[in-house]
Amino acid sequence: MGYASRADAEALEATSWADRDMPVTTFAQLTRTAARFADRPAVTFQLESGPKSPAETLTWQQTLDRTTQTANLFRSLGIREGDVVAYMLPNCTEAVLTYFGGQIAGIVNPINPLLEPAQIAAILRETGAKVLVTMKSFPKSDVAQKAAAAVALAPGVSHVIEVDLHRYLTGAKKLIVPWIRPKNAADHKAKIIDFEKAVRKQPRTLQFIDSPTDRVAAYFHTGGTTGMPKVVQHLYSGIIYNGWLGAELLFTEQDVQICPLPLFHVFATIVSLGASMSSGAHIVFPTPQGYRGAGVFDNFWKLIERHKVTFMITVPTAMSALMQRPVDADISSLKLAFCGSAPLPLELYRRFEEAAGVTICEGYGLTEATCLVSINPPQGTKKIGSIGIPFPYTRVRIMDVEKHTACGTDEIGEICVANPGVFRGHTYTDPDKNKNLFYADDDHAAAFLRTGDLGRIDADGYVWITGRAKDLIIRGGHNIDPAEIEEALAGHDAVAFAGAIGQPDAHAGEIPCAYVELVSGATVTEAELLDYAKGKINERAAHPRHLEIMGELPKTAVGKIFKPELRRRAITRVFDAALADAGVAATVASVTEDKKLGLVAHISGAASRDQVATVLSNFTTAWDMAD
Repeated sequence: MGYASRADAEALEATSWADRDMPVTTFAQLTRTAARFADRPAVTFQLESGPKSPAETLTWQQTLDRTTQTANLFRSLGIREGDVVAYMLPNCTEAVLTYFGGQIAGIVNPINPLLEPAQIAAILRETGAKVLVTMKSFPKSDVAQKAAAAVALAPGVSHVIEVDLHRYLTGAKKLIVPWIRPKNAADHKAKIIDFEKAVRKQPRTLQFIDSPTDRVAAYFHTGGTTGMPKVVQHLYSGIIYNGWLGAELLFTEQDVQICPLPLFHVFATIVSLGASMSSGAHIVFPTPQGYRGAGVFDNFWKLIERHKVTFMITVPTAMSALMQRPVDADISSLKLAFCGSAPLPLELYRRFEEAAGVTICEGYGLTEATCLVSINPPQGTKKIGSIGIPFPYTRVRIMDVEKHTACGTDEIGEICVANPGVFRGHTYTDPDKNKNLFYADDDHAAAFLRTGDLGRIDADGYVWITGRAKDLIIRGGHNIDPAEIEEALAGHDAVAFAGAIGQPDAHAGEIPCAYVELVSGATVTEAELLDYAKGKINERAAHPRHLEIMGELPKTAVGKIFKPELRRRAITRVFDAALADAGVAATVASVTEDKKLGLVAHISGAASRDQVATVLSNFTTAWDMAD
């Protein structure tokens, strides 16, 4: 069925979730899908982005067979239920097989390859990973080198299974790569195994009994810019629920998704791959780096035409990049674009729909809830700027952050979520991090997860995000903890206080910036502090793009840095610069707090509203003309 309104959700909810005939495990779901659509295409991966580049496609039966072999391999290495198979891979067929096979054999733990070795090692130690699947050394990639360094710091890893992308190469490149492959001296005691050779030796029937009941099947880490990221636990039931949503509301086996997002993220795995697993829809992964891959943006529309894509998975930063290129192919097959991970600017929404002629559905989810929470309904009214209405079997409640009581219509509070994806009381592997994370429902039948996002629900039941209770910077869908920036700057002898926030950015939504108060009598330049911070911060995405020294940082009565004032300052600076660069005669007169919209910039000057809109509608921060 389609999804147009809460009435559709209520019709589905007439049958309780517990009474639905749902598979219990990933293996059971894959088996069911392969039985229904054995010879239909399931997963396609192409190493290069060209519209005629070689591509590898597995049918659903082949996907089940190869996944079963992969799970058997992990079991042969000592993995049992409760044991962890980590993977640190770019997008490739092997990443899909490891994601599924790791869940079936034990607990799968995708890891972001962009993290530094010390952070990767911290995750491996936190999860107790026994096996790491990663890349064999390959030109223009440091993943293998990072993995080797991390395993040296995580002695619990007994086996490293290497995926060699060389097998995807053709022609001269296939001959050249072995000669230019970087050396990778492994300073660890883990046994190294070749993925392809080891998997092909395994039987295509499961050599152990599949889990008879629900259990933890996946660990996903959040953040990663400060020390040890938090590790989230996902049950089979949450994974199956997210896949069911895609199959019930969006896809059939006739659909084709293109997903250029990384397979260490819940959007690509839990949502996109999970929806295909449940519905039989074909899913395409272009290049190991997805949207970051060479030529992907230039060839994107041609890839849509090649694979007859009906549904594209995207994020605002990718949409912005695509709008800088002409639609140079037949994309008449394309029906919908699902955008998530970060707020979508109004102007970008309009430009994309006009250029591509495709409906955009903006959604909301979070790792802590397994993923999906709400969507602007594909067949219903779309309120641009909202995150839509909750999915079936999902309840959203807005709670006052100080009184801890439920808010009324259009009152701003913390967005709290209850659905089959919420692991009540056990969201994080660290029990201490689960304290004060939930509100119990009145009948104690459900637990509402505190998301850390601030928002409201309007009279029609649409949810709007207005800010964050958690102090996070979200850069293009990537969570950055400002604490690392602040701690890095605080290490400088001249710095007394530092406050980091996300400043508005037309491309990434937010980018990090910092404000600093110096020790009395100290002298240092802003450029020197920026260089100092970059040397102390592990992840490039967290490097401040702007740093400003202030005489005194704004503080609360108890001496805490008052970040709303820093955000007002940043909004004013960024908007004024954007308007000036565009030659629009307007400036920010003030920035105030609105009970529905959060911080709002009020614009004054000789320019018209339309002139201002051409510039500021590229940002997600609200604005209006001053009275």
